[in-house]
Amino acid sequence: MKWMLRCAVVLVTVYASVQAQAPITGNWQGTLSAGQQLRIVVVIANADGGGLRATFYSIDQTPQGMPGSAVALQGNTFRLSLPAVNGAFEGTLNADRTSIAGTFTQAGNSLPLSLSRTTPETAWALPEPPKPMTDAGAVFEVATIKPNPSGQPGKLLTVKGRQVLTINTSVNDLLNFAYNLHPRQIIGGPSWLESDKYDVTGQPVGQGQPTLPQMRNMIRQLMTDRFKLTFHREPRELSVYAITVATGGPKMTKNDSNPNGLPGLLFRGLGVLPGTNATVADLAGVLQGAVLDRPVVDKTGLSGRYDFLLQWTPDETQFAGLGVRVPPPPADATHPGLFTAFQEQLGLKIESTKEPVDVLVIDRIDRPSEN
Repeated sequence: MKWMLRCAVVLVTVYASVQAQAPITGNWQGTLSAGQQLRIVVVIANADGGGLRATFYSIDQTPQGMPGSAVALQGNTFRLSLPAVNGAFEGTLNADRTSIAGTFTQAGNSLPLSLSRTTPETAWALPEPPKPMTDAGAVFEVATIKPNPSGQPGKLLTVKGRQVLTINTSVNDLLNFAYNLHPRQIIGGPSWLESDKYDVTGQPVGQGQPTLPQMRNMIRQLMTDRFKLTFHREPRELSVYAITVATGGPKMTKNDSNPNGLPGLLFRGLGVLPGTNATVADLAGVLQGAVLDRPVVDKTGLSGRYDFLLQWTPDETQFAGLGVRVPPPPADATHPGLFTAFQEQLGLKIESTKEPVDVLVIDRIDRPSEN
């Protein structure tokens, strides 16, 4: 059994009403046995405007945010939902309010988890968020580029500590990421830009975790130094998808925990996309890079970061960016199509339109130089 808690230390802010006569605020901790012993801390506090907010940590893992939807105390039953990992915790508060005996559930699988109220003497230390890298340090000190001959679909671009890693990425993938473009916005260049796949490991000069703009700049540097890329830009009118706010406003959970941190946007399957600490522009970038067949532009005007879980049934026009052929959706599909799910689950709309956008015209590019 693979538990998704391995991907992050979890930070969830969720709200609900709670009975004033049954206070549950404070720090609670316990150990979850999920193939390894994971120390869990749940910090419950009063929310602005009433109700509760809860912060859920897996302190033996990395401090990334994870979306939540609801926390509630009804009688002696405490509930906390973690939809980004399809998880939840439910337990019974004992009479003297010192422990909660319950169950952590994920994707239909359950594990026991009991939480105890902490004191200053017994409380486990909470993890510090990673320190951001300075712009001066956000250049590659060394980078290795290795061909990936696996022929497998899928790709990954991520950060491990302060290393920037890509797995099974084409040169077009690197260009799409570095310049935040859809493949239709890259003009010219040889056929191997799409067919040749590479694994890249880049070690920045500076300490700390790079931001997303810093990662893009480092990949741009790599393209210039190692691929000898030169290009120019031209404006062209293209068919695009525009993201706007639906009637009723966004339904995502605001995440103010780490405004300089990296977004978490990693598919857990075709049509299952949890988002943590992500802007709408970050979401648009993932959709245009992996899912949709045209550029995606953010027209919402929303500048904040959010947690959410987007679940939909993909169709045969989607996920070409991951090299995956999707069959037509079944008649009894569990989830709606992407456009409907976007509105129902996120409070946003995707609309087809035409807009002038910049395209990148390649003047020169070479296969990468030796490591």
